[in-house]
Amino acid sequence: MIDEAEDTAAAVAVIRPDYPEPLWIQAVNLINREIAAGILKPGMRLPPERELCQQLSISRVTLRKALTKLVEDGVLSASHGRGWYVAETARAAGTSGTEFPNSLESFTETAARMGLSAGSLVLRAETRPATLDQAEELSIAPGTPLFHLERVRLLDNVPIALDVTRIPAQMAPSLTEADFAEDSLYEKLAEAGIEPLRADATIEAREADATVAEHLDLVEGKPVLVMRQVAVDRSERPLFVSTITYAGDRYRLRTFFARSR
Repeated sequence: MIDEAEDTAAAVAVIRPDYPEPLWIQAVNLINREIAAGILKPGMRLPPERELCQQLSISRVTLRKALTKLVEDGVLSASHGRGWYVAETARAAGTSGTEFPNSLESFTETAARMGLSAGSLVLRAETRPATLDQAEELSIAPGTPLFHLERVRLLDNVPIALDVTRIPAQMAPSLTEADFAEDSLYEKLAEAGIEPLRADATIEAREADATVAEHLDLVEGKPVLVMRQVAVDRSERPLFVSTITYAGDRYRLRTFFARSR
C-alpha cells in the first residue's frame, strides 16, 4: 500500500489465502489498519487498482468488493475516473482504536484472525418445537422444529462466552449429525447452502447469574456482556437467533462510527 519495499512486503503477508477469513475482508482489515496507523491519511488517493492487486496478490473482483465495502462504511470515497480516496472522516475512525471492520464472522474465523485456537464445550444440541416467542422472532409457525445449540466457547482452552443458538431444523437437517465440539456452525450452514448476509445485534451489560458464572468460571454477579443477534439472508429472511454471553474481562468489542457526508 506504500512505497517502501519492506513495508509493501509486510502488507502482502497480511493477505493469507489459507485463512478462513475471505480475502476481501482481509483487504478491508488491512486498509482500515493502515488508516488507523496514519499510513493512509484523510484525502489521500490510494494506488491504482492494478498496483493494489499486485501488492495484495488478489484479483480485481476481490479488490473491488473490499473497496466498495469501505465506501459503504464511510472509510473511502470513489471519484469516477480518478480513483479511490481516504474519506475526510476516516481519521475519526482510526483514532477510535478500530482494528477490525464490522464484518460478520464466525467465532472460529475470529479466533483464526487473532492467531488463537477455537474450541467448544457442547452443553446441548437437540431439536425441540418452537415456542410462541421463538417462532415470532424467527418468523415461523409455533411448533416448528428448532435446532438448539448451546456451547461454551473457548479460546486457547479459556472459556470466553456462553453461546445459545436456535435455527429452524429444516434449513440444515445435517446439523444434528455435526460434532460442534470441533465443527463451525457457519461452515455447516454454508455446506447446506445457507449464507448469512447480516446480523442485527443488541449488546447490554448484565451481572453473571449462577449458570453463566459456572460455565465461564466467574464469580456470580461479575459483569458480562450479552449480545443478541438475529442473522438474516439476502432476502431478509431470519436464519437463526443467537444469545452470546461474554465474560466481561475477557472480551473487547471494537467498532467505529463515521459521519455521513
